[in-house]
Amino acid sequence: MNYRNKTVVASVAGLTLEGMDIMFISFAMSLIVADFHISLATGGFISTITNIGMLVGGMLFGILADKFGRVRIFTYTIFLFAIGTALTGFATNIEQVYVFRFIAGIGAGGEYGIGMALVAEAWPKNKQGRASSYVSIGAQFGVILAAILSAVLLPMFGWRGLFFVGVVPVIFAFMVRRNLKESPEWLAAQKKNEMKKEKGKLMQLFHNPRTAFTTIALAIMATVQIAGYNGLMIWLPSMLQKSQGLSVSSSALWTISTAVGMIAGMLTFGQIIDRFGLKLSYGVFLLVSAAAVFFYSFATGSVAILVGGAVVGFFSNGMFAGYGALISRYYDVTIRSTATNTIFNFGRAVGGVSPIVVGYILQHASMSVAMTYLAALYCLSFIVMLCLKSKKTTSNENEYVKLATESV
Repeated sequence: MNYRNKTVVASVAGLTLEGMDIMFISFAMSLIVADFHISLATGGFISTITNIGMLVGGMLFGILADKFGRVRIFTYTIFLFAIGTALTGFATNIEQVYVFRFIAGIGAGGEYGIGMALVAEAWPKNKQGRASSYVSIGAQFGVILAAILSAVLLPMFGWRGLFFVGVVPVIFAFMVRRNLKESPEWLAAQKKNEMKKEKGKLMQLFHNPRTAFTTIALAIMATVQIAGYNGLMIWLPSMLQKSQGLSVSSSALWTISTAVGMIAGMLTFGQIIDRFGLKLSYGVFLLVSAAAVFFYSFATGSVAILVGGAVVGFFSNGMFAGYGALISRYYDVTIRSTATNTIFNFGRAVGGVSPIVVGYILQHASMSVAMTYLAALYCLSFIVMLCLKSKKTTSNENEYVKLATESV
């Protein structure tokens, strides 16, 4: 297996484990609430504290990866993620659950951006879109794996048994450290001594007006991506049960249909980016997402609901596949991991509030108003995307790529 494929496999596996861990909370939530005799709101804070940990970990490990290397720090994030997950199974009260989930979140937040940086630095620009899409579907694999493990382990070992699976990533981290070499582009930058002058620092994301605008714009787009996904996946089954009279089993079928559409959208979007470029690809998908979400509120009948859900999933979450390539394109190797981790985990933290907003709208208005809100978010992201200016490639970056290509 060549180096490029190794970076994809490692990053896919990392995101799969992360997605699996996050879904464990969903499957175990009712049991945790009952075991510790807490309210639903108190239980819901478990996800919130995990997202906060992801933001902290994204910034911290992003900076460290730019300073000390991708692979070394990537394995550290996996170790921390595994430790936090496994310790959750030993928690004796909800406060300990919060602490251990925060630790797991720190590790998970660092893993995403470093994996994306590795892939972006290993693959040529005309293939980064598809490589990024391969990595992104790892989260969906994690959801499927979590569902299977939950069905097997919950009846036998309870909710704690799920989190004991968290020791598995330790083995994965050992294999990554042993078989994956450091990013050639990062090593090339080291040889040019540029890293000594421009070590990864958070303020580099705002060091001039143009870079600051780019960082803010990409953060808005990432926030919309997460807000749209959370708003749709958490509330749409309930909306459809209420508005269309669907049973729980029927809404589960809708969830599967939408998830299939999402995976197909990710794989397709990666190919489209490589063929037509980032701005055109995002422009089309954002506008179609806005239209699809808005008109979906008027869907009636089981066929329209299933097909419409797949279409919404295809366009709205298909774009997730491109963020690794999108963010990496605007930042050079000296700050790339810091940028990817900070921007996307900021989107996770802020976008995670979307279910609260959608819930408030549904309580005081209708499903069509809630869907209009989500459609407006995609329109906002489209406007922001139009304002992004293409990044000029510097002579140093060309030299890094040349040296890296010779090393792969």
